[in-house]
Amino acid sequence: MYGNITDVPGIKVGNVEDTEAMTGCSVIVLETGAVCGVDIRGAAPGTRETALLNPVNAVEQVHAITLSGGSAFGLAAADGVMDYLEEQGIGLDVGVAKVPIVPAAILFDLAVGDGNIRPDKEMGYQAAKQAKKGTFMFGNVGAGCGATVGKLTGIKHCMKGGLGSASMELENGIIIGALVAVNAVGDIRCPDSGKILAGPIDPNTQQIIDSITYMQKNQIQIPPGMNTTLGVVAANVSLTKAEATKISQIAHNALAKTIYPVHTMLDGDTMFTLATGNKRVSVDLIGSMAVKVVEEAIVQAIISASSMGNVPSYQTFKPKG
Repeated sequence: MYGNITDVPGIKVGNVEDTEAMTGCSVIVLETGAVCGVDIRGAAPGTRETALLNPVNAVEQVHAITLSGGSAFGLAAADGVMDYLEEQGIGLDVGVAKVPIVPAAILFDLAVGDGNIRPDKEMGYQAAKQAKKGTFMFGNVGAGCGATVGKLTGIKHCMKGGLGSASMELENGIIIGALVAVNAVGDIRCPDSGKILAGPIDPNTQQIIDSITYMQKNQIQIPPGMNTTLGVVAANVSLTKAEATKISQIAHNALAKTIYPVHTMLDGDTMFTLATGNKRVSVDLIGSMAVKVVEEAIVQAIISASSMGNVPSYQTFKPKG
């Protein structure tokens, strides 16, 4: 499995980050629009324009998705995305204007870098303007810039999260891709081997520990403002909003297979699904493949991230040789 979400026709990605402040945003631009569904499993989400994605509501297509750091402050990045799309004449035609439909979701990264600097309207504008097809960097970019994982022993003992992407093509020409910003409180594991790739660091031994075992032994409460993994699945197929929502639900299985714990009371875990094509394919097929590409995107986010500030990365603990 190789590539990234821009392998899906109709998808462009732009990333902008402030490496000193350790925050950023990622924008998926859909110039011709796409059907979109969403499923939110975390109990503390920060989102915008997700209510209109409910299958019973009227708007059928979106024109961009914004993923951002900065906690609720970061939702302002979507304003800049709207401005850029309006300049390009992209949006829902309401007669007197074309209104870009830009759902957004945020993660909490205020505890690292400079929490007084957050993604804003200008950053969102620039990310949308730079959106393109082709390769882009993973790890400490876009919404993954300030992402961290493994915070059960305290933010001072966490590891670097990041932004990752992956895609796969089926024999019938269907392409499924995913983009994920990984900012979990617990550890990240390889879905095949179960090996912990990144997680809380024991302040005494300086080794990565198992979050679930640590929670069990210490009966701790998960601290606020430490969590949230955001993701987007895309496929060049035709889906209804209800079907896209179902695929978003299925895609959360990838989080459950790679993040321990996940979907906590203080997470904002959110998954979007975009349909950019006209071919009808089994929802079960797309959903099952979505799990695979989201898993790979999560792994890529972790192994591509580099140490930043005082936050070590997977590369720090990776066996040499």
